[in-house]
Amino acid sequence: MAGRCPPIPLRPTRNVGGLLFITLLHSTLFLFCSSSSIPDCRLSSAGASANSPICASPELSIQDKKFKNTDDASCLKRGFSMLDAEFFNDNKMLETEKGAKELNIPIIKANRKIVATTNGGLHYPSSLVFNSKWEHEETQDDAKKFSYPSVSGVMKPENEEDIAFMTILELGHLIRTKQVTSEELVRVFLKRLKRYNPVLEAVVTITEDLAYKQAKEADELLAQGIDLGPLHGIPYGLKDIISVPEYKTTWGSTTFKNQVLDIEAWVYKRLKAAGAVLVGKLVTGSLAYDDIWFGGRTRNPWNIEEFTTGSSAGPAACTAAGMVPFAIGSETAGSITYPAARCGVTALRPTFGAVGRTGVMSVSESLDKLGPFCRSAVDCAIVLDAIRGKDPDDGSSRKIFLDDPFSVDITKLTVGYLEDAEMEVVDVLKSKGVKMVAFNLSYSVESAQGILNFTMDVDMLAHFDKWQRSGEDEEYEAQDQWPTELSRTRIIPAVDYIQSQRARGKLIGEVKESFRVDAFVGNATDWEKVCVGNLVGMPVMVVPVGFQKIPDPPSNDTRRRSTVTTGIYAPPDHDHIALALTMAYQTVTNHHKQRPPIDNLGPDDVIPNPPKAMIPPRILKA
Repeated sequence: MAGRCPPIPLRPTRNVGGLLFITLLHSTLFLFCSSSSIPDCRLSSAGASANSPICASPELSIQDKKFKNTDDASCLKRGFSMLDAEFFNDNKMLETEKGAKELNIPIIKANRKIVATTNGGLHYPSSLVFNSKWEHEETQDDAKKFSYPSVSGVMKPENEEDIAFMTILELGHLIRTKQVTSEELVRVFLKRLKRYNPVLEAVVTITEDLAYKQAKEADELLAQGIDLGPLHGIPYGLKDIISVPEYKTTWGSTTFKNQVLDIEAWVYKRLKAAGAVLVGKLVTGSLAYDDIWFGGRTRNPWNIEEFTTGSSAGPAACTAAGMVPFAIGSETAGSITYPAARCGVTALRPTFGAVGRTGVMSVSESLDKLGPFCRSAVDCAIVLDAIRGKDPDDGSSRKIFLDDPFSVDITKLTVGYLEDAEMEVVDVLKSKGVKMVAFNLSYSVESAQGILNFTMDVDMLAHFDKWQRSGEDEEYEAQDQWPTELSRTRIIPAVDYIQSQRARGKLIGEVKESFRVDAFVGNATDWEKVCVGNLVGMPVMVVPVGFQKIPDPPSNDTRRRSTVTTGIYAPPDHDHIALALTMAYQTVTNHHKQRPPIDNLGPDDVIPNPPKAMIPPRILKA
């Protein structure tokens, strides 16, 4: 293209910015943006300062700036065409260029510094490994089942509210002693789902017909003397990225809100085989990103003016509010840990690969995990035992032969605690005979957050390439989330994606070397730990440890609270240790047994008491 070369402004960033397009599209921009009439117009591989545009130009008027932006977009369009990405409009291209300079480039540079300073590929292999084996592994589940504690003497409460907050073992005892039927339990939880959902916005679909059908079958089997285990007849909910035939699987998205998939997710099959009864498809943030979905935004039962955070919003809120005894959520990067912590729920993010994901919307094959939200660690162990195992259609799933968490001798464990650990947990475990030591998980890789972003975003864009190319991302519920993030992803060079996986491999090796304790206690929602934990695939228990006053309370007598939690982390394939330690802590504390004040917020609250309908947001996000 003949004519003047427009300046390409480089804005200040947290690191040296402005080189991705220079590196990726150097030749294209040089050919299409150069001009013999401006000899100083050239691309610099060394970058430029924010006040020194690569192509010098005089101060521009407002009208000239408009022309300049148009010319900038024209140059970028030729670069985008090399990537088969010319479907972006001018504004989207300019926004993507800005985001690439400010976010992509620092990650790329950090990863190159870690693993690409020498040639030959002799060190730091990619964490993504190819396996040429054609045959599936044996799928029969020969892992030894856990030995659950026995329950006796439990009587049916007169109040349905008390029934709603009973544990899995307590509810099972009521069923087996004929104090209640599975159908009666379904009726209790369906009433609560319908009662509280208008306020919490935590349920997408109530599966009423299916629930009564499965409950009737569970009751009939017990009458025949057939007991499928501790989940027999127990109601539960699934995050709405998990497919169930004949019911909508909306992925929380306007685009897919009427989608019905004729797929039976592997985890749903496992729970059905264990006799559990599905009562609802629970909210996922749109396309598994945060807590905003096509029907609204899910609220925290402990303080309904704030939101749950994290895409497993429905499982967390519904479990906390006694709308289900347990639920299955998922995590790629914090979607179990964050909402569980916000809603004060005991939850497990299991070892990567422990639970099969066939029939579940995928964000990232090397990061996605399914895990339980429950009343207690005992319940988490029961659910994990039912859903773990090799899924023949999920190449990353495997048999993980866990020891029985109910038989772990915790007095033989050495457990570290980080500076941000909740000391009540440390003190309780110490009093139980656990050797507690100060600990620091050390590693040299400084770009864990960037590695996770590259890994997650590239995979996600591959899964939703058509969605972006067709412009369906324009109807997404929160434009600053996936649409912006995946626009930047479109221009991540393949070589730098692989470098990020090599850096991930180095991180995994260093964390393994540093993990010299049996487990450690630390903040469950610290973003660095969330990133490292997910990249490594390590399990963590989210453990409720208390409550604090909410910010700016409406009165001194408000019953609304902010929950306090911590994490108990274990090495991969050692979920049983995290479970055993959490169970030990919960035997002498009752934080996990507390109930949120959704029916009685306290006197002089600004919200109708009890709340009857949606309330305007005051706290957007913590």
